[in-house]
Amino acid sequence: MNFEHTEDRRMLADTLDRFIAGQSGIEQRNHAAYGAQGHSPALYRGFADLGAIGALFTEADGGFGGAGFDVSVVFERLGRGLVAEPLLGALVVGRAVAAAGSDAQKDAVLAPLMSGEAVAALAHDEPGGHYEPTRVTATARRAGDGWVIDGAKGVVLFGASAGWLLVSARTGGGSFDAAGISLFLVPGDAAGLTRRAHGRIDGGRTAELVFTNVAVGAGALLGAEGEGAALLERAVGWGLLALCAEAVGAMDVAKEHTLEYLRTRKQFGVPIGSFQALQHRMADLLLEVEQARSAVINAAAAIDGTDRTARERALSAAKFSIGRIGTLVAEESIQMHGGIGMTWELPLAHYAKRLVMIDHQLGDEDHHLARYIALGQPA
Repeated sequence: MNFEHTEDRRMLADTLDRFIAGQSGIEQRNHAAYGAQGHSPALYRGFADLGAIGALFTEADGGFGGAGFDVSVVFERLGRGLVAEPLLGALVVGRAVAAAGSDAQKDAVLAPLMSGEAVAALAHDEPGGHYEPTRVTATARRAGDGWVIDGAKGVVLFGASAGWLLVSARTGGGSFDAAGISLFLVPGDAAGLTRRAHGRIDGGRTAELVFTNVAVGAGALLGAEGEGAALLERAVGWGLLALCAEAVGAMDVAKEHTLEYLRTRKQFGVPIGSFQALQHRMADLLLEVEQARSAVINAAAAIDGTDRTARERALSAAKFSIGRIGTLVAEESIQMHGGIGMTWELPLAHYAKRLVMIDHQLGDEDHHLARYIALGQPA
């Protein structure tokens, strides 16, 4: 099998690398990521102008890519640049709309997302939950021709600034049932919606959302009533691939920075990279990073398949690997740098924080190891 990217994907990767290097250095990145909005709207539109958001969607949906390897190329470059822009929400919400949206929903959401004019966020996780994909206690009840939504959502990435929220709410079944989950497209400024934002340790912003008698029209329902679980799983799968590819990009930079430090930092008159103990640790780290890359390649190849079990196992295998290896890379890189590895001024510290936090997005390594095992059991 040929694992080399097509010429178009290589050109996209090179273009993104140049753009990020010129527009988003570590100081500019930290100023935006830890600022009031958690990102730079101008930079976000810049990525849209380059086609980075359009590459996440198929030509039928107005994009020019949309395959698993297109997504992995874009997010790997974002990981290398430690980009904090809200492309993950655009991918997850956009793919859900593309898969099940009406013509009106697609017109309202997809074009503004791809042009960088709108920010979208997935509002699914709830306070007290622990990555359970079908745990939904927020409710939606019919009211005339529309719906009324009540409940709370936690740690919604860019939830305070999103113009569109993809909200999971229960229209039937029990709190953990897959049946009865419905998805709704809710405007970010809907009456009755309270949004409380806070910063993340690795940059960016999340929000706690409270829905109190939030009325939406009939056209807000995405897909069929009570059948949102499968659509949610499919959309989140794209998010898992994106996070894993982002982590590989961040690992590569952490690895490169650590290798350079070992070559230049001297002790007893020689570079510390000449010490055999550190050479062994670095060799082990390089092998682990390549294992992570292989897991992402496998997930990117599987995500376009029709076999649900094979697809979801590949995604969970990749996320488990990324969680374990990403944490290892963060720890080893900092330890081999010594005390300087923890300083704010050193880019490595921010890459390490991002790698650790990626493990906790859309399910940590323990969750995905258990899911991988469960998916392999006989039905």
